Amino acid sequence: QVQLVESGGGLVQAGGSLRLSCAASGRTFSSYAMGWFRQAPGKEREFVAAIRRSGGITYYAASVKGRFTISRDNAKNTVYLQMNNLKPEDTAVYYCAAGSAATMRMREYDYWGQGTQVTVSS
Repeated sequence: QVQLVESGGGLVQAGGSLRLSCAASGRTFSSYAMGWFRQAPGKEREFVAAIRRSGGITYYAASVKGRFTISRDNAKNTVYLQMNNLKPEDTAVYYCAAGSAATMRMREYDYWGQGTQVTVSS
């Protein structure tokens, strides 16, 4: 069992930055690939970014590539999402997830956090 807790969300103006954190407890963090997803009001949850167990390879949705960076610190059992040049359309609840593969498919992730709200004002 893995417990995931996100933090770092908030209200920011367009063009600003936020860094989300996801702290994991339970089984060995380094044995899981990690992903970030988001869900805007009235929309389906969508993939944002993912990172392999070792942290060497990352994947991004086209809508955030070049603006967001996913990273992990296995010594701290934490995965991060650095979000720069935020846009109003980035407004959503952001979720971290742990699974066996770094993929955009939600069904590949076994554990999910409770989410953290990110609101970008224009």
